[in-house]
Amino acid sequence: MVARVTLAEIDAVRMSVPRAVKVFEDEVLPGLREQEGYEGCYVLTTPEGKALVVTLWADDASAEAGIESGAYRARVEKFVTVMRAPPGRETYAVAIADAPAAALG
Repeated sequence: MVARVTLAEIDAVRMSVPRAVKVFEDEVLPGLREQEGYEGCYVLTTPEGKALVVTLWADDASAEAGIESGAYRARVEKFVTVMRAPPGRETYAVAIADAPAAALG
């Protein structure tokens, strides 16, 4: 399993953090779910607008496919007008995965 980690900062004056999360949920998550090899994600936020998005992929090829196809760029562009700076992106091997049994609300 591979984790792609995106670090971003939303300008919370232009778009509230709850609104940005809703946009991700409504406009980004459905596309992720359709992508082959997608295994889930976590979106972590602070009230000030910092966001850490961890998407989980079956393998390196699946994680890279969205980048090569332009899907990742299209997802980031949904937030380009409210980001303080371009997001950072890293890819990691998942050494341990101990996910909660129930979804968090």
